Amino acid sequence: MATRHLIRTVILQSLYEWDFYDRKKDLVGILERNLGEFAPGIDEPEFGWKIMKGLADHLPEIDGIIVKAAPEWPLQKIAIIDRNVLRIGLYELLYADPEEVPPKVAINEAIELAKSHGGPNSGKFVNGVLGTVYRERKGGPPKPAPKESAS
Repeated sequence: MATRHLIRTVILQSLYEWDFYDRKKDLVGILERNLGEFAPGIDEPEFGWKIMKGLADHLPEIDGIIVKAAPEWPLQKIAIIDRNVLRIGLYELLYADPEEVPPKVAINEAIELAKSHGGPNSGKFVNGVLGTVYRERKGGPPKPAPKESAS
């Protein structure tokens, strides 16, 4: 598992625990423990801390975007995994440096997290919400990868 994907997975685990306990536990302590237990010696732990700090700083805005992009799903009714995958994906899509995390990568990573850790429709749900936000905020769908020619 690539380092950044592993970091995103640990962040997802940490957000899940924090959200499960109604945000009453210390998120920094949860992430610190989980990085030590599930990702000891990772190459760039600062990447994880940057995402977590950015999420914490922008959580009300991110949650508001989820509510607007998925109006038929009240935030608290979205599965905990899906809700937190969306938070990670939206943070990276909207607030991370696009040179460090291109929009297509942010969306794809979130979809992979949803497929790996969520329910059978989580990937489609996350793809739909992030795709909607991307189109509204950035002015169109992400460009599809070029198809390889059959030679």
